[in-house]
Amino acid sequence: MKKVFAIFAIASMFAVASCGNKEVKEETVETIEVVEEPVVEEEIIIEADTTVVVETAEVVEPAQ
Repeated sequence: MKKVFAIFAIASMFAVASCGNKEVKEETVETIEVVEEPVVEEEIIIEADTTVVVETAEVVEPAQ
């Protein structure tokens, strides 16, 4: 009985030892640097031609 107990004890030690030795992978953290460019606002001034041209026409009444 002692031999059977010793065999189960050794087998359980191998089972427990095989489950715990996993390699730990290092996680790499990528840092992304965000550079914001300043917003350049352009002011566009459009000069409109405000001259009003009125053409006059002569109204001729028909002869009666």
